[in-house]
Amino acid sequence: MRPIVQISLDLTNIDEALETAAMAMRAGVDWLEAGTPLILAEGLHGVKKLREAFPGVPIVADLKTMDGGYLEAEMMANAGATHVVVMARAHEETIKCVVKAGKDYGIKVMGDNLGCPDMVAAAKWLQDLGCDYVIHHIGYDERRGIAAQGKRMPSPLDQLREVVKAVNIPVQAVGGLTLEQAIQCPAYGAPLVVLGAPLTIDVDAFKTAVGNLEDSLRLICEKIHSQIMRS
Repeated sequence: MRPIVQISLDLTNIDEALETAAMAMRAGVDWLEAGTPLILAEGLHGVKKLREAFPGVPIVADLKTMDGGYLEAEMMANAGATHVVVMARAHEETIKCVVKAGKDYGIKVMGDNLGCPDMVAAAKWLQDLGCDYVIHHIGYDERRGIAAQGKRMPSPLDQLREVVKAVNIPVQAVGGLTLEQAIQCPAYGAPLVVLGAPLTIDVDAFKTAVGNLEDSLRLICEKIHSQIMRS
């Protein structure tokens, strides 16, 4: 399987998101993500604008759904999203509703294990409930809070191999990865590589990072795409 590169548009302005997305596509990125900040700021309008600008490109709507699962998934599907995100800590019925909406509207469901006491068990549970992908996720606030206490910041790589072994669906690792760590994800068995804060987005201001981002992204995409996934 060829690894997939996804850019997380954790921005709060649709014009900047569109500009960043266009640059990312030129650099070789495969999937676009309407990040949670963008969805909060622009809503369905933002997803529709991304779909109009990039027909045929997979778009992940990072809803982080906790309730009202069917309606949220339905709305994003109608806006042009191809993937939606539901949280493992949501009620079982909510996850089932999102999965049903996914089947009804032809979109894929990504289950996110952020905040779960047992991340591996949560990944298995998401698969059992019908999710198409697992997002193994260490949260922004969690990482920063633990680091502020002078402790080692947790990383998705800490349990990534265990999560990958526990499920038969593709896994994506998210949360504070360095550039080098993100590139290594396929070697851990996780073919869906997310580039976002703090790799390509200014983590504090939630705006596009400065510098020659397009050239950097192109090199990153080449390194990731050159890897061969083994089943």
